[in-house]
Amino acid sequence: MEVFVCGSSQVGVGRWDDSGVCSFSRNRVSLSRECDLKRSGFGCGQTNLCFSRSAVGLFLRASASSQAQPLVSEKVSKISGTFANESVKLFVGLPLDTVSISNKINHERAISVGLKALKLLGVDGVELPLWWGVVENEAQSKYDWSGYLAIVEILQKLGLKVQISLCFHGSQEAKILLPKWVEKIGESNMNIYFKDRAGSQYKDSLSFAVDELPVLNGKTPLEVYGEFFASFKSTFSSFFGSTITGVSIGLGPDGELKYPSMKGKNRNGGGEFQCYDEYMLANLKHHAEKTGNPLWGLGGPHDAPAYHLCPFYGGFFAENGGSWEAPYGNFFLSWYSNQLIQHGDRMLSLAASTFKDTAVSLSGRIPLMHSTYKSRSHPSELTAGFYNTETRDGYNAVAEMFSRNSCTVVVPGFDLSDEGQPRSNPEALLAQIISGCTKHGVEVSGQNSTISGRFEQMKKKLSAEVKTFTYQRMGAYFFSPEHFPVFTRFVRGLSQSPELHESRWELSS
Repeated sequence: MEVFVCGSSQVGVGRWDDSGVCSFSRNRVSLSRECDLKRSGFGCGQTNLCFSRSAVGLFLRASASSQAQPLVSEKVSKISGTFANESVKLFVGLPLDTVSISNKINHERAISVGLKALKLLGVDGVELPLWWGVVENEAQSKYDWSGYLAIVEILQKLGLKVQISLCFHGSQEAKILLPKWVEKIGESNMNIYFKDRAGSQYKDSLSFAVDELPVLNGKTPLEVYGEFFASFKSTFSSFFGSTITGVSIGLGPDGELKYPSMKGKNRNGGGEFQCYDEYMLANLKHHAEKTGNPLWGLGGPHDAPAYHLCPFYGGFFAENGGSWEAPYGNFFLSWYSNQLIQHGDRMLSLAASTFKDTAVSLSGRIPLMHSTYKSRSHPSELTAGFYNTETRDGYNAVAEMFSRNSCTVVVPGFDLSDEGQPRSNPEALLAQIISGCTKHGVEVSGQNSTISGRFEQMKKKLSAEVKTFTYQRMGAYFFSPEHFPVFTRFVRGLSQSPELHESRWELSS
């Protein structure tokens, strides 16, 4: 199989030999993946990406026996495309495990090839996940930035901008957990993690209730995060404003401002409240006593359904006469939502204070919990921490918090449509969030939720309120012949790239 991105009058066809040689001839750039690319996350089979003659003379050898060669050409770094819509900057997310748990660039040559392809397409830059569990893994306050420095230096030489995502959560998908020393603390104090009504723990994120408690060897999580911010700033300051243009602050599970209310792969239910670790329960008890309703502070709603049940089973989320509409429901949901917003405020305020004298913009991501949006009670939003119902706007307070900290809101779901959604309404929820952000003067950055290829839907959502869009995420399917040609047309639809003018796709096997 061969894949070409080329000016029709400028380029011939090239293939790779079995030794893994990547040669850039006079009339073309032939980019191939290394051996075992299926395992590397970039697919399988032989794929060549051929570009115009602008990268004359670049040659690298990917075979294991070859001597190390530069992964970036100075000539390639001068190639760029200019976007017709200058108000929207386009980024592509790098693989979640771009830097491995051992602090090495995973499949470095394959990623380097992919980055050259993105550069030649005219993409503004990439989003790079940077994990707490990689950098500070072995011991508290012992940082190893080597893997991330290496990838940022490659991106700098290519002339690609970088949006760094600081990830303070774990990821089963990326096989990156919280730092080992944090997990060790969690073995003796299990209440540092979120807990549901059945007592099941969520070990990929710390409970919001411990933000200001000295549970990490005498330090609070906020103090630990602040030291991490300071070390990151000191290490990467020379890249700020030129290569690193933005930093996204991890705010909770999956990096988003939310409770881990959904369990397993089924994300279409109502979820469960996550307020049963002893620190959250202590906060709830104190709040109930303070408001004169001590019996309301004994635990979460008794009539809320379990994960596997219909969201409206049990009474709490019932469409008519549900507890969510009663005084107790308002008490609990207000407290639960405020715990989330206060956590977000603490994190973004800390970041704003640390990076206030730098040339990087700050952002944070919120989820699009749309699965029950057509109902009156919006269960999936309520359990995730957003007190948003048919009669109450739960995103104004969130937008106000982001505005107070001069941070951009990152929202996924730009690829989602209302079609075929019996209870869901992702487009209406997205519009509500953007409206709230606009009201409070908060910039919005968009993302897709799945690598589904719904590019027309995404283009339709790129309104004047959206300043950047990050397409998630580079990997096996991204460079497949089913996807990459369509992605290229999407990019070309947003840009006028001189290097790809009158370019064409040819597929052959």
